[in-house]
Amino acid sequence: MAKKATGPPRRKKNTDYRGREHLDEMEVDELRKAAAKLGRHGERDSTMILIAFHHALRCSELVRLRWDRVYLEKEDIWIVRCKGSKSGMHPLYPDDLKALRKLGPDKKGWVFKSESKLEPGAVSESGFQKIVARAGELAGFDFPVHPHMLRHACGYWMHKEGHDIRTIQEWMGHVSIQNTQLYTALDTDHFRRVGIGKKKGAS
Repeated sequence: MAKKATGPPRRKKNTDYRGREHLDEMEVDELRKAAAKLGRHGERDSTMILIAFHHALRCSELVRLRWDRVYLEKEDIWIVRCKGSKSGMHPLYPDDLKALRKLGPDKKGWVFKSESKLEPGAVSESGFQKIVARAGELAGFDFPVHPHMLRHACGYWMHKEGHDIRTIQEWMGHVSIQNTQLYTALDTDHFRRVGIGKKKGAS
């Protein structure tokens, strides 16, 4: 009789832990407000969430952001993508500029600095994961929140705002548009705009 294959247990899917993988723009705002109240680095933590959301940044892309890629005078930011995605220049939103300018006079090295005596330098990926998780708890969300939900939130928000799928693809750095099509499935407003979901004959 053949023996059953043994090995490490299968990693559970994200859907086993959460009913969805994105936030809406109101939830992002609540998350930012909660992060601003956590500890003495609230301004930095809130700004991290804002930049990750607006520019669809993965956790690794966010924590590796350096000041020499941020052009405050030109109001631009150079986004370096990972995982084979396309890097590119983004315009900065007005609230991006306001938040980034508040991060202290030293605009050198890492944008989001850690003051840890054990790990000086940039905020780590695990550090940002903890910031987001704690902010989600403080905001009263009834589901666990993780940083990649901010990237998905950006794609969902951009489609809801009426941006075409090609523009969203370029903004997020997707090589294949198939990855971008996820956000059309999340946008019920698209169906409402074309009249689907309205009851006919209702008084």
